[in-house]
Amino acid sequence: MTQATSTNKIVILGNESVTLPKGYKAGGMHCGIKKKRLDLGYIVSEVPAAVAGVYTTNIFQAAPLIVTQESIAKENKIQAILVNSGNANACTGEQGLLDAAEMQKKFADELGVQQHLVAVTSTGVIGELLPMDCINTGINQILQSEYEQEENFKQAILTTDTCIKQIGVQLTIDGKHISIGGAAKGSGMIHPNMATMLGFVTTDANIAQEDLLAALKDVTNQTFNMITVDGDTSTNDMVLVMANGLAGNEQLTKDHPDWDCFVDGLEIVCKELAKKIARDGEGATKLVEIQVSGAFSTNAAKTVGKSIISSNLVKTAIYGTDPNWGRIVTAAGYSGVPIEPNLLEVSIGQYKVFEKGLPCPIVEEEVKSYLEQENVVIYVNLNQGDYSATAWGCDLTYDYVKINASYRT
Repeated sequence: MTQATSTNKIVILGNESVTLPKGYKAGGMHCGIKKKRLDLGYIVSEVPAAVAGVYTTNIFQAAPLIVTQESIAKENKIQAILVNSGNANACTGEQGLLDAAEMQKKFADELGVQQHLVAVTSTGVIGELLPMDCINTGINQILQSEYEQEENFKQAILTTDTCIKQIGVQLTIDGKHISIGGAAKGSGMIHPNMATMLGFVTTDANIAQEDLLAALKDVTNQTFNMITVDGDTSTNDMVLVMANGLAGNEQLTKDHPDWDCFVDGLEIVCKELAKKIARDGEGATKLVEIQVSGAFSTNAAKTVGKSIISSNLVKTAIYGTDPNWGRIVTAAGYSGVPIEPNLLEVSIGQYKVFEKGLPCPIVEEEVKSYLEQENVVIYVNLNQGDYSATAWGCDLTYDYVKINASYRT
């Protein structure tokens, strides 16, 4: 059963995803890239949809990202997304580009749409050519009814993830019910530097493409760009939002009276996906949230939060339930933000551990007990202004090393 909560005019549906909005279907199958698990998935809209995307800032962009960006530039619309997992098609040269384009054309032909209306993306091992025989055979079969299940799509995009990431919201604009649904994958190679994962968001809202892109970029900076697992930014990171307009509302632009409501809904979806990625960091046992307040600018607050959540020493201390506030203060201090040490306050949960340049008296066992929880919040008040930001990450465990020491084998 779908669990629903509400915030103002937005209803949050925890068990919904990319087929929640009108006019979308999704599916997935095992085509043979992986040994057993599903590895080829799709999302298709009934009609061409306005599309917005954000992509990795890594210099080594994977072939499917290059092909997809070039295709989107032609019309700013797509009708389908095809995803494979198990092989990233990155650092594969000219052949990788040809293979990505072949995937795109093959799926477009199956759908009966123009090639540029299909976005392609891949995730998995870097530096190996795609097994195109397997993929082409899969594309020939994937639209069959037995594979048309949203659950299949969400499973097919995973690599080292231990769970699916999904969220849906509903809101009302111009008297029309609008839905936004999202699914994502991400567990390792996660760092706040653009998307740092694969994220797929669908909506049935009628929205101007340029405003959709502006909204996605703004929301990405508050959500996906504020998470980290291990400080590594992948070659394949991408977030795509499709808006097919089938809800029938008047076109949304920044001047629409309900614009903020739509952006809030999009932010809820992206924030929930980002937090789920952070919690599912490879080997992680805890979701860690850093709330920075009292900064002289939003950027300063973000920078301090990212610095703390990216610190391996902070992450390992949290794993070991060690209330080592010194590591938190140190990470804030090397963030590059001019902090006044005597104004800084740090709390681990409800326990204040540092203020006025000195440690606070604590009952260590109480703080250790708090750090044993699955969700840990660290509060950092710079006391230098009125701006704030939140960053998310996870603890760093022995299992992270085990997983990544044998990733290719």
